[in-house]
Amino acid sequence: MVRLTSIYEGGLRCRAEHGPSGTGLVTDAPVDNHGKGESFSPTDLVATALGACMMTIMGIVAERHGIDLVGMKAETVKEMTSEPPRRIASLRTRLTIPLPPDHPRRAALEQAAQTCPVHKSLHPEIDAAIEFVWAG
Repeated sequence: MVRLTSIYEGGLRCRAEHGPSGTGLVTDAPVDNHGKGESFSPTDLVATALGACMMTIMGIVAERHGIDLVGMKAETVKEMTSEPPRRIASLRTRLTIPLPPDHPRRAALEQAAQTCPVHKSLHPEIDAAIEFVWAG
């Protein structure tokens, strides 16, 4: 169990703290939803969590097999619905992996990304496509 505490500061801004480490972050509503857009929105954090989760799970597999993934990059494009209710419509992620396309652990690494807990937790109506770019 991890305790996360968020406090509403007003002006559509929240300050959150990660209990175990004390690390904090600020969220702000996006400009297209009455906010200032001066920080990550809550749904931006979902998109960020998705890319970070995929790379973390791939990193676990890579470490187990002595593979160096330093420099791997996740780019997630978030789109919101245009009709109410407002929600995430898609989170399309491009993972750029610094390994050759014929790497012997390619299938295991791709499977790891597809089974990350954030990806598995998304509502099935969210388009959560993953593109793998093997750039080594």
